[in-house]
Amino acid sequence: MTAEPIDIEQGTSNDLVNIALDTVRLNKQALVFVSNKKSAEKCAEDISHKINRADELLEGISDAVIAAIPKPTKQCERLARCVSKGIAFHHSGLTHKQRDIVEENFRTGNVRIICCTPTLAAGVDLPAFRTIIRDLKRYSSTGWGGMQYIPVLEYLQMAGRAGRPKFDSFGEAICIAQSEDEREKIVEKYIHGEPEEIYSKLAVEPVLRTYLLSLIATEFVRSRKDMMDFFSRTFWAFQFRDMEKLEVIIDRMLALLERYEFIVMKQKDGFVSASELKAEEDRIRPTLLGRRVAQLYIDPMTAHHIIKCIRRSTGNLITPFSLLQMVCNTLEMRPLLRVRTKEFDRINETFAKFESELLQKEPSIYDPEYDDFLSSVKTALFMYDWICEKDEEFLYEEYDVRPGETRVKVQNADWLLYSAEELAKLMSFHDAIKHIMKLRFRLKYGVKEELIPLLKLKGIGRVRARKLYNAGIRDIGDVKRADMTSLTQLVGRSVAVDIKHQVGEEFGKIEVPDGRRRGQLSLGRYTD
Repeated sequence: MTAEPIDIEQGTSNDLVNIALDTVRLNKQALVFVSNKKSAEKCAEDISHKINRADELLEGISDAVIAAIPKPTKQCERLARCVSKGIAFHHSGLTHKQRDIVEENFRTGNVRIICCTPTLAAGVDLPAFRTIIRDLKRYSSTGWGGMQYIPVLEYLQMAGRAGRPKFDSFGEAICIAQSEDEREKIVEKYIHGEPEEIYSKLAVEPVLRTYLLSLIATEFVRSRKDMMDFFSRTFWAFQFRDMEKLEVIIDRMLALLERYEFIVMKQKDGFVSASELKAEEDRIRPTLLGRRVAQLYIDPMTAHHIIKCIRRSTGNLITPFSLLQMVCNTLEMRPLLRVRTKEFDRINETFAKFESELLQKEPSIYDPEYDDFLSSVKTALFMYDWICEKDEEFLYEEYDVRPGETRVKVQNADWLLYSAEELAKLMSFHDAIKHIMKLRFRLKYGVKEELIPLLKLKGIGRVRARKLYNAGIRDIGDVKRADMTSLTQLVGRSVAVDIKHQVGEEFGKIEVPDGRRRGQLSLGRYTD
């Protein structure tokens, strides 16, 4: 339904900014939905520039945003400036801590406006008096391609955020139209339109592969008949209706799992009765490898890819880049970093230095999968720069990857490397296990191999470890031998005392010798 017309003060030429400022004047809150991260940041800045507000509490929140990561990026500084005016942006490029700060302060009313991508419309309880939907079109590579209207269901999800229980008796969902024709289109499609049909995700092959193997590995189904009976009762079968075609699809997936050696579908050896033969012909069993793949909850095709790469590593040099490219060329790492036309030559030139290290066969440049392969190379190069201690500002400028996105990709890569480690153990590839474990440690902290000994100390991260290493303190023995004054200058007093405790030495305050300025402390060895 449509609401009565609302008078909005036209203080600027930007309709979105005017509506946001009107919301602030009403002492209300709003979520502004735009299509991408850059737009969210730009909208938040445009609104904050029109607000003249100085608040000590907001300054404290702004400082917390900056302190969320050890070395703040330009994005962190941008968010901090907006937050100091009670405005924020929110997208996947923020770190988990920064998103928590924004969400919590919106709930308490300190932040009045959040400019965000559509991901905030689901999964986070942030109702507001208004939702302002600027972008109802989004680029799509499917169908006719180009800019297409978003689904009605997605619009309803965003509009449904308007109206705060216990605070407002109603809410306002506002769409911004650029013309009268567009206004009529929005009313027809979204206000009067019907939501789209919901379709079963089991029709997606990676989901079906994973689900089939899980059913077999847990012995929820033990035969082909059990399998078909189970799927005949699913929503997928209800929608598809043609069970014969479904059986063909399932049989194809079962054949794939058998070829990957994750399941066994054959009768047992030796003499059996006719009734036993009938039952055994239909029997499906998981292999030890298949059971572990199901427990790791990765796509069987991903597991097969990793196993092939590990087997190919026998006799070959395993390097951090080869392992990173292996896990990047999987569905679980999507979306990958796409190679833009202007950087195609540069990426290929950089890749040439690592080409001999690949654990998979490089596809032909004319193959359909070559673009995805090259994207996996770029993503692997990004992670390689991370473990070579490039800071997050460099990664943002070089790869357009923000701090929050860096952490998500690193976590996904670690999960896949852990899976590779577990599969290597089953196949007794001990050399591969050693390299994978070392890479996982480096990936977690984003460091070169030389810093690993220092990172075993609690309270020492990539920045402090590099400071210690550059000062000649390169392992636990060096920490024991290090002068306390030097350690304090490098990492601070409390951390210096703590790491000395960790290596078995105790330090505490002693009397200040004459000649030192009042209040100055010395640290000396003591015994209880």
